[in-house]
Amino acid sequence: MFKNILLATDGSDISSRAASMAVSLARTHGATVTAVYVMEPYPYLGIGESNPYGVQAYAATAQKLAADAHMAVEKLCTEGRSAVTLEARAIENVRAAAGIVQTAQAEGADLIVMGSHGRSGIVRMMLGSVVSRVLAESPIPVLVVR
Repeated sequence: MFKNILLATDGSDISSRAASMAVSLARTHGATVTAVYVMEPYPYLGIGESNPYGVQAYAATAQKLAADAHMAVEKLCTEGRSAVTLEARAIENVRAAAGIVQTAQAEGADLIVMGSHGRSGIVRMMLGSVVSRVLAESPIPVLVVR
């Protein structure tokens, strides 16, 4: 049924649960997992000059977090009864939801798997919800793991 499962990962605990689900589904269906880590644009406030050291530190940290998240998914893909093919992608300078949906379409994914923190009320309003935006924008099915 599934041939390419896109896993949105950020290295968090909830993302790890989504990774386990994505890898399990991939094993069952003989699918490939494409793990995407989206590095959002530098949070520049527009006051004064941009600090190039701040941008460089932000990018270096994001790249390290992406590599760590991909390594965790790779470990899941190689352990167990059969290995799952993993494609790792790091997308830069785009909002998370847009990066996830664009990558899913570009990679020909037939399912997006992502974790949700399950925030509600004022916290959700303040922080937003990447899952909500992906659900609204994605033309392919989305599996949300809690």
